[in-house]
Amino acid sequence: MASGFRLIQKVSATRAFARIAPHVIPAMDRAVHRLTRGKVLLSARMLPGLVLTVPGARSGLPRTTPLACMPEGGAAVPGDGTPRSWILVGSNFGRPGHPAWTANLLAGPDKAVINWNGRDIPVRARLLKGAERETAWRAALRFWPPYASYQARIEREIRLFRLEQSGDATG
Repeated sequence: MASGFRLIQKVSATRAFARIAPHVIPAMDRAVHRLTRGKVLLSARMLPGLVLTVPGARSGLPRTTPLACMPEGGAAVPGDGTPRSWILVGSNFGRPGHPAWTANLLAGPDKAVINWNGRDIPVRARLLKGAERETAWRAALRFWPPYASYQARIEREIRLFRLEQSGDATG
């Protein structure tokens, strides 16, 4: 299993993966997530994942995006198993341009909701900067080393966000 995981990391760091994955992985995740009523996210079989819903920066319409994430900290409610916060990496698979969901979070940091393990959780998003970003970036590279390849291919700095629970979670 470890060699299979390393192979997936190696493949995901390629330019070919960056061209194909953004069209295939989110579509599969959305379909399976919808069909299982929020219980299954295919990409989360490899990395932890959530589904982010936030109003579009220009349209104001809800935009839903399945994303890999780094859960942080212990449970907000003891015994619940839900993390206190999550780190999102706006890598865009190492393609030029920030992913649209990052602009949506910047425009509406208090309007985001994530679906984590079938539960909708209101969150507040914060763009990480300076030392806090550097610490999170080092953790992201330990978590998923291909992020280094993504950053090396592009001139923009990959955006990192911390999402923190902002209200009562519903399920």
